[in-house]
Amino acid sequence: MPLVAKIWQYGNRITATIYRRWMMSEKKEKKVLILLGSPRKKGNSAILAARMARGARRAGAKVETVFLHDLNIAPCRACYACQKKNSKGCSIDDAMQDLYPKLLAAEAWVIATPVYWFTMSAQTKLFMDRCFALPAYAKAPFAGKRIAIAMSYADADPFVSGCVNALRTFQDAFNYTKSRIVGMIYGSAFGAGEIRANEALLKEAETLGKNLVG
Repeated sequence: MPLVAKIWQYGNRITATIYRRWMMSEKKEKKVLILLGSPRKKGNSAILAARMARGARRAGAKVETVFLHDLNIAPCRACYACQKKNSKGCSIDDAMQDLYPKLLAAEAWVIATPVYWFTMSAQTKLFMDRCFALPAYAKAPFAGKRIAIAMSYADADPFVSGCVNALRTFQDAFNYTKSRIVGMIYGSAFGAGEIRANEALLKEAETLGKNLVG
């Protein structure tokens, strides 16, 4: 190939690379918020969530993880201050006040929880209850949110373990709020880290993370 042709070809490749990078930078970076509801930072549901985070990052998303167990989140008081006309939001001054803006800013949420006593963990339930106040901070805050659920349970069966009870709660809540549940993954594991032996489930989690970004 003549030298001039080689230079031309090389220049075209550089131009194409620059253009692709520019196009990627122009795309809005989607935000994924991971909410860990286990008291174990390296527990089985957290491991599933971490693989989902990997998939989301590989799909171009910015991922932030919140460890609910570390936050001071009080139970809902049923005062309905958040539902009043011209409400300024939840009346409880705790960690949820910092979490509400993050929930609103994220296009997608991952909620990860172990099964405790036949349903989701207490940390997760506190969080879910306090989401009742979100409409006081923004109009239709749940509409269009992309949701993924990750769960682990000790029994071999998701029905016997109570996993399905929590899954049904998530389905009912997010269908009611007009959010979109992109997927749910769950598997049997008891000891911390046991879920790592289920490579098929981990791959499924990573794929779900990619799909969550869209």
